[in-house]
Amino acid sequence: MADNEDQGEGQGKKKSGLVVTLAIVLVLSGVAGAGGWMLGGVLAPQVAVEEEAATEEETADAGEHGEEEATEENKPRENLIPLDPITTNLSYPSDSWIRIEVSLLFGGAPDQALADQIHQDVMTYLRTVSLQQIEGPRGFQYLRDDLRERVKLRSEGRVSDILFRTFVIE
Repeated sequence: MADNEDQGEGQGKKKSGLVVTLAIVLVLSGVAGAGGWMLGGVLAPQVAVEEEAATEEETADAGEHGEEEATEENKPRENLIPLDPITTNLSYPSDSWIRIEVSLLFGGAPDQALADQIHQDVMTYLRTVSLQQIEGPRGFQYLRDDLRERVKLRSEGRVSDILFRTFVIE
């Protein structure tokens, strides 16, 4: 009989331990949810205020410059020269091809002869690049940085940037 009473008390303790654990989990979940809600309330108004300020600045800038500048933004830039598409094979694996279309953004007046030299220089550089060097977003960023540096060196600073229009590897 004593054994049966001990077993009954053990099961009762197990059930009460489970209930206490569930109660603790529920209370902690409620505290975490309330803390997240309060933190969201503190941060969200700041984001909304920043977005409103940015919108107000944009409308103020548009009002100051009028409609003339808005139509000028839609016009093609006179100091932007699109280069012919460059298609060449990579150094490794040699059966991989790359095709890019880029534009040169000149700081001053554009120079077509310089643009042709840069076109040849970019093609020559791309023939030395392997597929592993330009794989992934970091590789693409390195390629952009390398081409930007080569273009600035070749143009002696007359080209301010190189803009990628298309980039395909096959």
